[in-house]
Amino acid sequence: MSDLHVRAAAPADLDAVLAFWKIAAEGTSISDDTDGVARLLARDPESLLLAERDGELVGTVIAGFDGWRASLYRLAVHPSHRRQGISKALLEAAEERFVKLGGRRGDAMVLEENELAHHAWGAAGYRREDQWRRWTKPLV
Repeated sequence: MSDLHVRAAAPADLDAVLAFWKIAAEGTSISDDTDGVARLLARDPESLLLAERDGELVGTVIAGFDGWRASLYRLAVHPSHRRQGISKALLEAAEERFVKLGGRRGDAMVLEENELAHHAWGAAGYRREDQWRRWTKPLV
């Protein structure tokens, strides 16, 4: 993957990231809009990692750390670039970031019905913890 470049997103990348997620990401999030991603970058400018090949966006992951949890969201690889080590490179960059910040464990949000993602996360060394369930409440 020597031609793959992983970098932190900048505010100028927001429109491209949102368009990319419509093609490459499974499901949607309440924060999948310009304001939501802009807030993420304002709070934690290094949290949204982009993988690019020849200047083209081919993958993303959000690697957010709040001082307590190292949380992973929006791991997405363009369908025509899958199975080329892009998610591995993104997760390695995210994990390096977490370790530098003092993170002790990465927690990934993975859709239950996304079997393809289950295989990718498992191959990266992540394990499902069935004793936990996500509880949510919309605030807006």
